[in-house]
Amino acid sequence: MSLTNGYGLVIGTKSDYYRDPPDSFGRYYHGNLIVNAPNGDYHCAIDVDPKAMPDGIQWRIVHIAKASFSTIKALPDGWHSINSNPTSGALDYIRSTVLHPPILIKTVTYNSCLSKIINFIRWNPPWKNGTGFQALTDLEAVIALGVRFYVFGEPFTSGLGVHNIHQNQGDPIGSGFDTENAIWQDGATIIETANGDIIGFLNKFKTQAFKTDNQGHPI
Repeated sequence: MSLTNGYGLVIGTKSDYYRDPPDSFGRYYHGNLIVNAPNGDYHCAIDVDPKAMPDGIQWRIVHIAKASFSTIKALPDGWHSINSNPTSGALDYIRSTVLHPPILIKTVTYNSCLSKIINFIRWNPPWKNGTGFQALTDLEAVIALGVRFYVFGEPFTSGLGVHNIHQNQGDPIGSGFDTENAIWQDGATIIETANGDIIGFLNKFKTQAFKTDNQGHPI
């Protein structure tokens, strides 16, 4: 299957940001990023609902090579529908080289082993595990650096907005969320800084697999 209403990204500047009010357990379910585009403000609901698990969120912050993001960066502000394949600019947490660039071994000329380790950590940081509150704290630190925003996910069926801004594959069969499993359709919050750096906030649920088949189902 795939996302019901299609897949793509909105590009623009930040108009506002706020958290959902906490529930009775003190959890925050969404970070709400409002992205201003030529046709209006898009409500981007970044989901950190722990799915009934107090520490059910996993996330990582990645530095994206500028050259690998140049095609998306060249798009004008606004909504862009994109095909779910490796060449369209679509994201896949498991398969995308944009999110997992190779280690630049040729640049290492001294302290070879240490340099390789540092480079690997920079481009392939580990996933964090924790609460929605903790995930949003890291998300907000990324948002604070942004001057242009690229939010990937599924468009709202009514009004301007984006949801499913998280991994959209690897949900357990029979969970009810597995009907939207597919590859090359993952959501993410990506920002461009004032000096041109590209940083991505990737988020998933602990229940979602790190390995999937070609249909996006867990292996």
